[in-house]
Amino acid sequence: MDKNEQAENILLDFDLLSKLVVGIGEVSNITGVPQRQIRYWEEKGIIQPVKEGEGTTRKYDYLNIKKILLIKELLEDGFTLDAAAKKVQERMKSINEVFKKLSNDSNQNRE
Repeated sequence: MDKNEQAENILLDFDLLSKLVVGIGEVSNITGVPQRQIRYWEEKGIIQPVKEGEGTTRKYDYLNIKKILLIKELLEDGFTLDAAAKKVQERMKSINEVFKKLSNDSNQNRE
C-alpha cells in the first residue's frame, strides 16, 4: 500500500479518529489557524475543547478539527464568522444524520 492509499484509508479508521485528540498548538500547526483565533472561536461557542481536567492544555478531537477547517475555508470564501459557524453547524448536523442512518442500516443488515 503506498502513502496516498494509507492517507486515504486513515479516514476509514473510525476507532483511530475517535481517539484522536491533540493540543491547541498542534491544531494550529495542522490547520494554519492561529491559537488566538481558535480560543476566540471557543469563547463564542463554535468549537469545544475536550475536557481533560482543570488547568490542562486545550485539546481538540477530530470533529472540532474538521469544524475548524470548514470554518477557515468558508471565511476564505468571504463568509462572516457567524455565517460560517451556522453553515458548519448545519453541515455537521446533516453529516451526523447520514451516519446515524448508515449505522442503523448496518445494524439491521447484521440481524
